[in-house]
Amino acid sequence: MGPTDGRIESPLTEVGKLAACSPVTAPGAWFIKRDDLLPVAGSIKARGGFHEVLAYAEKLALDHGIINPASDRRSLAGEAARELFSAHKILVGSTGNLGLAIGTLSAALGFRSEVHMSADARQWKKDRLLARGVAVVEHQGDYSTAVATARSLMKESDYFVDDEASALLFYGYATAALELKMQLHAAGRKVNSQTPLLVYLPCGVGGAPGGITVGLKAIFGPDVHCFFAEPVASPCMLLQLCSGQTGPVSVSEIGLDNKTEADGLAVGQASLLVARHIQDMLAGVFTVSDDELYENMALVEKYLGFLLEPSAAAGLRGPMWLNETEAGREYLKTHQIVPDHATHVIWATGGSLVPELQRIHYRDMAEMKLRALERKEMRPSSFSLVG
Repeated sequence: MGPTDGRIESPLTEVGKLAACSPVTAPGAWFIKRDDLLPVAGSIKARGGFHEVLAYAEKLALDHGIINPASDRRSLAGEAARELFSAHKILVGSTGNLGLAIGTLSAALGFRSEVHMSADARQWKKDRLLARGVAVVEHQGDYSTAVATARSLMKESDYFVDDEASALLFYGYATAALELKMQLHAAGRKVNSQTPLLVYLPCGVGGAPGGITVGLKAIFGPDVHCFFAEPVASPCMLLQLCSGQTGPVSVSEIGLDNKTEADGLAVGQASLLVARHIQDMLAGVFTVSDDELYENMALVEKYLGFLLEPSAAAGLRGPMWLNETEAGREYLKTHQIVPDHATHVIWATGGSLVPELQRIHYRDMAEMKLRALERKEMRPSSFSLVG
């Protein structure tokens, strides 16, 4: 076993200094869930993506007698399993991080894998996959185009990871809730009606934040309040939930272009599977401009000393928005939340694998936005309650 002992987990970091010193301050105890440090894939997509690939590998191995129900599952990395897996291809459509997770683990187990990437995906993520022997197919269209193309190309011996409708992905993400429960306990933070948990999750198609929301609600019930953060150009889950439509709705239908620096969140149409699951669970959604994403990145690096991807910093202003907007204060009042007693968890979804040249670009952009931020008054952006 390696240094992680085979576990895909991330630390929970107390960030009181950020809350006390930065312009995004708000009452309560602040933590960042460091999914940017998840092993192997360096993003939240390791949770659901690895779960689905391993579940498929296990099924194939069971069906072909490579393992039995009592076998050590480490046999899935053995030569007999690799020979079996080499006859099968795994396909996925992605804006970046899911493809990175699926492609990396698929290749490690011996599968042929093909990742269809949207135009929003960063080149370094494509390069990382290509270096591992993963086929990368680039599309000029957006995320939905990449997913639809990957789905249409699936053959009899292929397996398609459907980010828009996969229960295996969804439940893989949900397991993060138990991990967070244990970490909060270790940090001495109780979760009950007097000391509620407020969680802020970046949202693209919705699978990762939706799965985590379902997991958290299963454990903490009404004492946890989950909020999604979406780019102003791509608020697909907010639109889907507020539209009242049973079919899919695209942000293009309301005149938005789905163009954002948050490549992992550049999704024009939300997962209907997720939207239906979380309709009555989600507390609210707030939107973030690209300038705010870079400001958030700069604040994290200035006060905490680490760099995130733009999309991973989307949730940073959630506590401030909740406390400083009329809708947010009304939510606190309705749910009898005393801000000083709340525990805030900001979910950082990726960034540890960003190569140095890309880091330099991010840092330059973030520092420029931070200088501009320090010259202006902080004002919350839009905040919408859906629950």
